[in-house]
Amino acid sequence: MKNDTHPDYHLIKVVMTDGTEFTTYSTYGKVGDELHLEIDPTTHPAWTGGDQRLTDRGGRLSRFKKKFEGLF
Repeated sequence: MKNDTHPDYHLIKVVMTDGTEFTTYSTYGKVGDELHLEIDPTTHPAWTGGDQRLTDRGGRLSRFKKKFEGLF
């Protein structure tokens, strides 16, 4: 196996948007670097499941539903 095949896996500090921090192993940066998050997974709707809406742009959703209405 080649020595340079895999990236270095080391400890970094992750700083959340609310100021909380934790340490974890990552391939990001160098040993001891800090990763500052711009989007917090504890409050962002993508991870919390909030405000999920399907928008019908140009009838695409309607056409999809009509095409597959008997399948589901």
